[in-house]
Amino acid sequence: MGLYNFVSTPSPFNYGEREPSGRFIPLTIIKTPEDQSKFIADTVPLLHISESHSSIIKYILGELIRNSLEHSGSIDGAVVAAQYYRDTNRVSIAICDTGIGIWKSMNNVWHPKTDLEAIKLALTPGITGTTRREGGSSDNAGAGLFYVKSMAQITRNHFVIYSGKAEYTLLMSRPDLKKIVLHPNPMDDRCSYMDNAPDFGGTLVSLDLTMDETPEFTALIDMIGSVYDDAIRDRKRNAYREPRFI
Repeated sequence: MGLYNFVSTPSPFNYGEREPSGRFIPLTIIKTPEDQSKFIADTVPLLHISESHSSIIKYILGELIRNSLEHSGSIDGAVVAAQYYRDTNRVSIAICDTGIGIWKSMNNVWHPKTDLEAIKLALTPGITGTTRREGGSSDNAGAGLFYVKSMAQITRNHFVIYSGKAEYTLLMSRPDLKKIVLHPNPMDDRCSYMDNAPDFGGTLVSLDLTMDETPEFTALIDMIGSVYDDAIRDRKRNAYREPRFI
């Protein structure tokens, strides 16, 4: 995937130059919205997937890159790559930045006590680091990471997010479970997490997606939007029930 070229280091392998078309997108630095648009435009045709699936990949790449550019504060931009596995019809996507990390991004308005609590907030639908308003703002609805995680979940794949000393991994759904439930609280998902990992100041997100086009897949995509709307409605209702002291 161009790792050795990326770090200007001679490769110890003698495989020769590998053709990326239809297989992978080499490691790429994204610093501007223009870089983002060009990367996404170049990525999708190389992966040779259907039009309906390409829109999903465009959305996920757009959300992950936009999150990094808008919230990380990194002057070095974000490093992103993607790979398509034809045998299993699976796409792997990863993005990493060396910015301020999720805790600092969320601390502006939410003041999480730990890196893990910050990740939980970032994955909760309707919560954004720019405002305490339920459902976020017109520019940031607090849906991006929730949608991305849900995409991996409904295709029974992994999702990983790592920032600071915290790491959260969405585990693959059991194959015997016919119905997949999307939870507004990410800790209610089948997952593993830690809050004592080696400290990483930036943010890393990676996920796999199986691109099998089925009626169930389409229905579950619609379900993601429903869970987001319900989560916002429930938190607003609970907020109104809280006593207010004057």
